[in-house]
Amino acid sequence: MAEFQLPADLRQTRGRRNRQLRRDGYVPGVVYGPSTDSISVQFPYRAIEITLMNAGGTNLIDIVVNGDTYPSLAREVQRDVVRGDILHVDFLAVDQSQRISVEVPIVMEGISPVVAAREGILITGRSSLTLEVFPSDIRDRIVIDLSTLTEMGAEVLVRDLTFGENVTVHNDPNEMLAKIVQPAAARADADLDEDLDEAEDAEADEESAEETDTE
Repeated sequence: MAEFQLPADLRQTRGRRNRQLRRDGYVPGVVYGPSTDSISVQFPYRAIEITLMNAGGTNLIDIVVNGDTYPSLAREVQRDVVRGDILHVDFLAVDQSQRISVEVPIVMEGISPVVAAREGILITGRSSLTLEVFPSDIRDRIVIDLSTLTEMGAEVLVRDLTFGENVTVHNDPNEMLAKIVQPAAARADADLDEDLDEAEDAEADEESAEETDTE
């Protein structure tokens, strides 16, 4: 049983008639899947709003229709571009024996000691990863512990994350997700110092060469 449950009624309306359905406080939707025929349904607005808010797109939701339960993922949520109201929702009914692809958000936790000491700053990459998993292995987030980044240049790449043998990651394993770098001002000062050192070394070499020629 999924953590979230959402009751639904069979829907008879189509097209423009869905406008009246929305005015009556319902959201039209559809449930479909590799092992499930497409089912037109409708949800009480407040119920689906709260469920989507809590479950997002990475938690299974049991859609209950006429006593039948369909473990599903919210695949597409259409909203009013002005008000943001939910207009229509597509749910993918999953087959527990088949792997599916899900987009899982990345969450940064903790703080790097280098950043805490104001010696470096954190830069981040993408905000989610695409995982291929069995429905039972779906997770709602991927946590990166920033406290492990203890020195300048320390980074977390996709390949540094561990998911288990039942999970396939569809992103570049060498892609950077988090890295500690020098602040721009400090990096500019360091580059300037390096340029000055190189100039002084070059000047010293020239003076040495002139002294040799004189002798």
